[in-house]
Amino acid sequence: QVQLVESGGGLVQPGGSLRLSCAASGSIFSIVKMGWYRQAPGKQRELVAGITSGGSTNYADSVKGRFTMSRDNVENTVYLTMNSLKPEDTAVYYCNAFLQALGPVRSYWGQGTQVTVSS
Repeated sequence: QVQLVESGGGLVQPGGSLRLSCAASGSIFSIVKMGWYRQAPGKQRELVAGITSGGSTNYADSVKGRFTMSRDNVENTVYLTMNSLKPEDTAVYYCNAFLQALGPVRSYWGQGTQVTVSS
């Protein structure tokens, strides 16, 4: 049984910062890549940032220069540091992992954490 548990969301003023965490646990053999997605009300879920097993990162154009994704391979944890937050960053943020557990590589999702940027 694999679980992805996110934390760190909340309410922040425009221009503020938050750091999200996502910890993967369970019978994990290997992690191929992990990512952060977000979904705002009435919009489709979109990729915010991703990181491969080799450490390469990619970001959505809307967050480049403001968000940074990092990882702790020992703890199977990834982080999303969000700076200069804008109201349009308001969304539920989901952690995703492509990993191999007791079977073939497949996608897993966390439960989501709410980020609200408002004054």
